[in-house]
Amino acid sequence: MYRWIETTRFLEYRIADRVATITLNRPEKRNALSKELLIELRQALLESDDRGDVSVIVVQGAGKDFCSGYDVATTYANTAKTAADGRSIYRDGLRGDIDSDAWRLERGQELLRTLVDVHKPVIAKVHGNCLAGGSDLALYCDIVLAAEDARIGFPAIRSLGTPPNMMWPYLAGPQWAKRLLFTGDCITGADAAKVGLVLDAYPADELDAQVAELARRISLNDLGVLAAVKRGVNLALELAGAGTLSRLAAEIDSRAHSSHGPRQLAFMADIAESGLKTALAKRDAPFGDGIVKLNQLA
Repeated sequence: MYRWIETTRFLEYRIADRVATITLNRPEKRNALSKELLIELRQALLESDDRGDVSVIVVQGAGKDFCSGYDVATTYANTAKTAADGRSIYRDGLRGDIDSDAWRLERGQELLRTLVDVHKPVIAKVHGNCLAGGSDLALYCDIVLAAEDARIGFPAIRSLGTPPNMMWPYLAGPQWAKRLLFTGDCITGADAAKVGLVLDAYPADELDAQVAELARRISLNDLGVLAAVKRGVNLALELAGAGTLSRLAAEIDSRAHSSHGPRQLAFMADIAESGLKTALAKRDAPFGDGIVKLNQLA
């Protein structure tokens, strides 16, 4: 039996009416995913899974965004500090080989895959930006409901790597997965619902109510039935290769990290010279607003 003492720094956790709500609570960092936040997220998910008074889990973000991605700035800072300290016992960023990078990515994905492994339904409530690692988190959830004006995408492919869980083709199909990931363009919540990347989208001021109503309806069912449904559908995904691909995708991502193409090298140089914010703006400038616009003609 899992027992969790509520000592979170990066999450808010509450239970009401059989729904556990986990809120990513780093609004000043646009809820960027750090190792510490991911550990707390796993703890909160396991706590929710263990409790008899919880039937459904909702994951959301505080402030303007669901999640802006992985905390790249902190990662680079920690790597630089480690290098300065000269520590090399652990795989802590000193070694630049593909295997060490893949190992670190796999450990992070193990934390995120708790969303898949818990027996209870998990709903992602997506608003604002849901980018890179934020999309990894959302697409691992059982159901994604989004604000119509949310921005969902993986712009990190323009300079860093690929989605280390690669759920995109299973939800949106191979062509839309390629269209979005070849460019790093984003898609609005409204259009993401049209291509199947999310279940549905609503005006931003209706999103809370829509998620609450779906969670209420799901919570009416017995826990054992909910677990059986989730495990059955996830088994179908596993038989279609989703579980295997999500484990291999971390290694694929590490290969992309080691490609050392001109855009990647320029991005790294810009970070060192001007900082992450300027580097991101320079990287994304050639892509314009970077929003996919579906052809609305009949």
